[in-house]
Amino acid sequence: MARPQPGASRNPGTGHEPGAGHEPGAGRKPGIGRIVGASLVGTTIEWYDFFLYGSAAALVFNDLFFPTADPLTGTLIAFITYAIGFLARPLGGVVFGHYGDKVGRKKLLVLSLLLMGGATFAMGLLPTYDAIGVGAPVLLTVLRLVQGFALGGEWGGAVLIVSEHGGDKHRGFWASWPQSGAPGGNLLATGVLALLAAVQSESTFQSWGWRVPFLLSGVLVVVGLWIRLSVSESPVFLEAQAKAEAAAARGETEEPPIVEVFRRSWRQVLTAIGTRFGENISYYILTSFVLVYVTKHLDLPKSTALNAVLIGSAVHFAAIPAWGALSDRIGRRPVTLVGSVGMALWAFAFFALVDSESFAVITAAVTVGLLFHGAMYGPQAAFISEMFDTRVRYSGASMGSQLASIVAGALAPIIAVELLKEYDSSVPVAVYLALAAVVTTVTVALARETRGRDLRAAEAARAAEAAGHTAVPAPPAAPAARTGEAAVRSGEPS
Repeated sequence: MARPQPGASRNPGTGHEPGAGHEPGAGRKPGIGRIVGASLVGTTIEWYDFFLYGSAAALVFNDLFFPTADPLTGTLIAFITYAIGFLARPLGGVVFGHYGDKVGRKKLLVLSLLLMGGATFAMGLLPTYDAIGVGAPVLLTVLRLVQGFALGGEWGGAVLIVSEHGGDKHRGFWASWPQSGAPGGNLLATGVLALLAAVQSESTFQSWGWRVPFLLSGVLVVVGLWIRLSVSESPVFLEAQAKAEAAAARGETEEPPIVEVFRRSWRQVLTAIGTRFGENISYYILTSFVLVYVTKHLDLPKSTALNAVLIGSAVHFAAIPAWGALSDRIGRRPVTLVGSVGMALWAFAFFALVDSESFAVITAAVTVGLLFHGAMYGPQAAFISEMFDTRVRYSGASMGSQLASIVAGALAPIIAVELLKEYDSSVPVAVYLALAAVVTTVTVALARETRGRDLRAAEAARAAEAAGHTAVPAPPAAPAARTGEAAVRSGEPS
């Protein structure tokens, strides 16, 4: 078995990589642009499906599936089912992470896209409460669980396949593109809803117009599958897989990836959760709760809120890779701290500006908030990926990310709506948002910088240590990168 040549991490797919025979085309240079494009399209479609539910929950599901006398109560119930999708995400992270670390990133990404698209398409065919009674919200909730399960496996695989194809020097930039799938999906979902709201009457949209965006998912999934099936498996994973198979042939046994994550890397998981905490809460306040606040509390037209989020998401989409590129120059931590500190301060200005009831001012408030969010979100894919070894990276990154989604994103719209109901004021919501940003600020301030970490060298060091040899680590690509395998093994946050 030929040894990878130096610099292979910067030119993935070239040479004779160990394990290349496991993946058709693995010996060909995949082209980082093609890999990034495939991940971006796939994540955009999956986030479109996921965010479509959130927008519909804020606008129509309260009437169609959870009719009550109080509109805010119906919206609150709709958001509870929205949160149920988050509860399934860690399970998706465990299952997809385990098999993704065993059989590869690509196969699991195809499966997650099929599950998400199928569930969303089925939502567009559901009868409403008026047609079948309680069975309607039950079926809606089951499909929401399938969505959450699929998305729990999507994020880790999408960012890892890019992180592991790209080189160490520009990993922050390349890995940030799948992150842009979130605003891209939200942009698409909000745009379709805004278009329908503009060309249809309120009664037509409530009757059948809301189904169109859900049924459109079927077409998007076909496109996503065609693109996603065309990419090659991660070369870093193929090397690790070959080593694992060689160890198995020698009779050596390894722990399941998820077990090793919680036994050896639990601090990294906690660091990932804290890093995502303020980012996750702020995003759902800025894009989902704001729809409720503008339409129910300020009694403004749906189009005002939808178009503000639409414009903000377009700027957000472009800003995320820019923040990711900046993290390659100055580090993951400084860029993330710009976002978290900025968000803590912007929380109070945000609602004061939205209360102006001016479309231009509301749009500016959402856009600036999403720029701060982008500073947290852009470097995040590379930051979290660099915390874990290749053989457990899918499991570790997925668990840290998806556990944060339960304690942060799942509850954010519910807590915000309940605070608004209880106090009839935006101030408690602003305090909640600011405190969430402080949690991320403290976590990242205490974490170690990961910029420039050599993913192959870290895996080689772990293998050498396991074999009882002394490994000579490769010099890091950046002076700030202090996370080597020793940090991971000792459990220190990286």
